[in-house]
Amino acid sequence: MRGVNYSFVETAEAAVAQFSKTGSSARYIAGGTNIYDLMKLGIEHPAHLIDISRIEGLDTIETSGDVLRFGSRALMADVAHDPVVREQYPVLAESLLKAASQQLRNMATVGGNLLQRTRCMYFRNGAGSSSMVGVYPCNKRNPGSGCAAIDGLDRTQAVLGTSDACTAVAPGDWPVALMALDAVIEILGPKGTRNVPVADFYRLPKDTPHKEFNLEPGELVTAITVPKSSVGRASTYHKIRDRESYAFALVSAAVAVEMSGESIHSARIALGGVATTPWRASAAERVVSGMVLTPELALEAGHAAFAGARTGRQNAFKTELGARVVADALMIAAQRRA
Repeated sequence: MRGVNYSFVETAEAAVAQFSKTGSSARYIAGGTNIYDLMKLGIEHPAHLIDISRIEGLDTIETSGDVLRFGSRALMADVAHDPVVREQYPVLAESLLKAASQQLRNMATVGGNLLQRTRCMYFRNGAGSSSMVGVYPCNKRNPGSGCAAIDGLDRTQAVLGTSDACTAVAPGDWPVALMALDAVIEILGPKGTRNVPVADFYRLPKDTPHKEFNLEPGELVTAITVPKSSVGRASTYHKIRDRESYAFALVSAAVAVEMSGESIHSARIALGGVATTPWRASAAERVVSGMVLTPELALEAGHAAFAGARTGRQNAFKTELGARVVADALMIAAQRRA
């Protein structure tokens, strides 16, 4: 049994100051749906939890300006059911509604969701676990120990963005939709505020898979902004999983398109469940840009999205499944054009 200090703060600035005072063993907490899980698994060992759930203004949902702006403490359920988000940006709403369970969506925050850690079985049950004897090497938990998944059970592992040190899938749905819409993350830290494009927020594993996010110690995500665009309406989040609810993606695709008649003027495609980070499929976007969309062209784009895939013994099915998910998502998005 480890003792944990716990404190509430009233402002984001007070939260950062408390972190600076406490040191790197502190963690921020809002909904708590992920950090408590990681603590039970022996992955996280915070000496101090800084509760930001009372900070006013961090839970706002703003849709009337030039951008959509979601405070980091806004609940997943509230964002998903916002009328503007639901009607004009279905890719965002669907990515939230297809994540977790209703109970979790009622507690989990959109800022915390960005920082989910992988559900790789070797990470969750790897060396250092306090709940069982650690027998699985995991470079995310114990840098330099190895990756048991590479020569182990890899059905749910990544096929894009992997390295010789890690093949763990990025688990989120919401970050994939944000990737497709070029979202920006607002961050407050000891050195002040900064804005980071979501594409730069996540780090590829390379040889340091334990470093997953481009956050400095003490930095706090305060908001997420999404540029307003007509492509939002013609969009979808298409997710394939082992069971219909409360399951992480085997493959998912967030797609938004801008149409000119029957032709696609531009497309934005991001992938989930198949990569070590939320993955932008630029090659697939180029295939359909300026073209009349047909099922055949959509499938060609899907295959282009996986051209660089690096498969293992049990997850090679993800490349063909993924191509078809992208193709279906393109057709769904195109049917929703205004």
